[in-house]
Amino acid sequence: MAEQQKADKKQKAIAILRDCPTSPRKMRLVADMIRGVEINRALGLLRYSNKEASLRLEKLLRSAINNWEKKNEDKRLEDSLLCVSEIHVDGGRMLKRIQPAPQGRAHRVRKRSNHVTVIVDNMVTEEKK
Repeated sequence: MAEQQKADKKQKAIAILRDCPTSPRKMRLVADMIRGVEINRALGLLRYSNKEASLRLEKLLRSAINNWEKKNEDKRLEDSLLCVSEIHVDGGRMLKRIQPAPQGRAHRVRKRSNHVTVIVDNMVTEEKK
């Protein structure tokens, strides 16, 4: 049982991006686009997406792939079917600013940020199950 858990843990690679200055809602739109997708296709989707959040997610995905390569030096990236198995976007800290409003009032401006976690794992096929 312990050997199986170690083998499963070695197959997964994690990359985390903290305090990204994009609202979580905008980042989730891009994250939903690549969830469960094979890594080469996900990199292509991110490269040619016109959303600003896709640039940051592409860099994070490349970091997760590199982490997988460091863990599995004996395996080739081209031979293994890697996919984005999990991706989480959580709200980060919020910077609160004041915006002048008419008649001497003030409105609160909330500059949101987020935390993104990407987990790259081998693609689960029906043959393995």
